[in-house]
Amino acid sequence: MSISSTIKSIQDIMRKDVGVDGDAQRIGQLVWMLFLKILDDREMEWELFDESYRSPLPESCRWRTWAADPEGITGDELKDFIDNKLFPELQNLHQYSTTPMAYVVRGVFEDAYNYMKSGQLIRQVINKIQEGIDFNRAQERHEFGNLYEQLLRDLQSAGNAGEFYTPRPVTEFMVRMVGPKLDEKVMDPACGTGGFLTCTIEHKRKHYVKTAEDEQTLQHSIFGVEKKPLPHLLATTNMILHGIEVPNQVRHDNTLSRPLTSWTSKERVDCIVANPPFGGMEEDGVENNFPTAFRTRETADLFLVLIMHLLKDGGRAAVVLPDGFLFGEGIKSRIKEKLLTECNLHTIVRLPNGVFNPYTGIKTNLLFFTKGTPTKDVWFYEHQYPAGYKNYSKTRPMRIEEFDIEAAWWGSEADGFATRVENEFAWKVSREELEARNWNLDCKNPHVGEQISHDPDELLRGYARLQGEITDLREQLKAVLSEALERQV
Repeated sequence: MSISSTIKSIQDIMRKDVGVDGDAQRIGQLVWMLFLKILDDREMEWELFDESYRSPLPESCRWRTWAADPEGITGDELKDFIDNKLFPELQNLHQYSTTPMAYVVRGVFEDAYNYMKSGQLIRQVINKIQEGIDFNRAQERHEFGNLYEQLLRDLQSAGNAGEFYTPRPVTEFMVRMVGPKLDEKVMDPACGTGGFLTCTIEHKRKHYVKTAEDEQTLQHSIFGVEKKPLPHLLATTNMILHGIEVPNQVRHDNTLSRPLTSWTSKERVDCIVANPPFGGMEEDGVENNFPTAFRTRETADLFLVLIMHLLKDGGRAAVVLPDGFLFGEGIKSRIKEKLLTECNLHTIVRLPNGVFNPYTGIKTNLLFFTKGTPTKDVWFYEHQYPAGYKNYSKTRPMRIEEFDIEAAWWGSEADGFATRVENEFAWKVSREELEARNWNLDCKNPHVGEQISHDPDELLRGYARLQGEITDLREQLKAVLSEALERQV
């Protein structure tokens, strides 16, 4: 039986269980089980090569002890073991072992949950995993890697505001253009299920890893933080699947909950690739971790301020942001002013509608910038649909080859992108012009004639822009009136 049919039959079994409700719970349930099976398979490998290896798990909690025997405990006994022994012990693993891996396992289980109510159905699922998946066979590991991508995509349809899977072509292109070197620290401060980090691992292995020492350098150069328990569990599992032996650099935390000034120079990084959640609001008080000029509860805006802060001088970033950021006023304008005066925002790739279909129709942009020198010009590149496409869909998703055109046009930052030329999809705008526009980065393609759009998203954006202008005028008017009143007093 192939791995994909194994996973399908597991999900069919779970559907019979009254405790599991919907895709998110089904995937959460499946992944903590897979995590323990993957860990056990990797431990078998480590024990073979290192006689002194000791597991961070108590013997009774290891997959081989309680799960591997198809005739092992089942029914109420199994359900009771998972709820009252396995989970409590793994959630308090620091009392048993203080190894880095113990902290990884504890981090994974501190918010995991056993949704299944039937011990018999749990046993059926465990047996399917045991007989159908062996992570020590290279071919199966590769096949499971592909299947894991599919699982992550499935999860997104169960997500809400901002929790969207970044399509692999987008993550690969962003990492490729940032071009992290072997020893450069790479971070994703809102890493979700780990897509940008796995692309970075693959990029470094392909271009730089030649020796065991190189591999160790790579292992210690990847950093991620994820606030929500399920994506964190998925990211940790994803790291192990991609050969990161102890993924303790993928932390379960909210990067925004720390005061900006508390990040030390040691924590600065060379590269950041990220798709921060947009459309969401942070809880009250989080904005107080940021300077007064940038206080907002809008998640994506706070993340951009944080990303600028976390980069070393000369550090490079690629960030996915919605159109609303480009034309937004008020605090958004102040953040854009900081971005263009403290960093070289050299490129904005404007993505067409539907890149994130079917999860959201919000139009998005890829911003590429380097910290430490102010922007002179911003280059815009309008990404085109492939021939014959009017939109992307689940059956016609974006493909990595589509970015070959941008990659060929890109040039090198070392010579200030001297080889770039304007064409029907590429143009540049000077910083002076952007400043005169109050840092509005929503620049239309000058090579395309004025077109009347009936696209509802376009019309809503126009409406939002007008609302912003009205608000600004109202504020100016209030200031003029209060000044006039003060003079009369």
